[in-house]
Amino acid sequence: MPRLNVSPLHRRKLGVVVTAIAAGLLLAQCGPKEKPAETPPAEVPETPVVVTPTLPAGAPPLTRADILAAAARAASTYAAGETPSGSDPLVGRPFAVRMAFGCGGPLAVPASAAEIDGLPRATWGPDHKSIQLSLTPGEWLDSALIAGAGAEAAWETVEGFWAPRPWLATDACPAVRRDPLQGTSAAPSAQTVGLAAVFAKGSSRLAQRNGRAYRYTVRAEGDRPLVAPEDGYRLVLEGRVVGFPGGRAIGCRASGPDQRPVCIAAVQLDRVAFESATGTALGEWRKG
Repeated sequence: MPRLNVSPLHRRKLGVVVTAIAAGLLLAQCGPKEKPAETPPAEVPETPVVVTPTLPAGAPPLTRADILAAAARAASTYAAGETPSGSDPLVGRPFAVRMAFGCGGPLAVPASAAEIDGLPRATWGPDHKSIQLSLTPGEWLDSALIAGAGAEAAWETVEGFWAPRPWLATDACPAVRRDPLQGTSAAPSAQTVGLAAVFAKGSSRLAQRNGRAYRYTVRAEGDRPLVAPEDGYRLVLEGRVVGFPGGRAIGCRASGPDQRPVCIAAVQLDRVAFESATGTALGEWRKG
């Protein structure tokens, strides 16, 4: 192939052109590169978190002392005009409450209906040959406390049980005895703490007492005379705290600032029983 005769001047111009082209290519490679479009993350629908209160594993049933302590706190909160916040830890808790009665010996004659509603009683039978244990639940649906909580709209029946001597935390009989030198004993203090067994509208009526008393008769064994126990008997109430429509376990009410508030725990009652002071079962009634 014949060689081209290129002068030195042309060679210099050609070199300049080649150099410029190379520089342009180099700058094009080093220039900013367009970033690929980012794909937006897929939207995840927000799921509402529902917090369901759970009881501590193996939480023991509430005792008489627990109920009385909670009622005292509720009475203070009510009297102070405070509004509790948050969930009530007592709602949903099981309870097993024992109450002493018949501590001063059986009554000679049955008390009137107004005196026995909601309180257990022990009375002598004919010729002191038997002892009648009885408990008639009170009818509390129309009470001011229940009506004030708006519960009458949700509940069909409310059967009440008092916790006598709320100043005594133990479930034993009091050690203080009547003084025979004082003659007629003073009237007992008004009841201020109780359990309300509530029944929702439309629920089964099998467990409702409808004014019927729980009764059990203690009889003498053989020909031996019946002797009343010095430490009385025990009423046992078992179930679960369900609380009032507002979410509080205990509701309180007082007629004035100088009156001790009456405080009631709303419960589902599963078992009622009479026992001896040593725990021997005498008679029981279960839900259903």
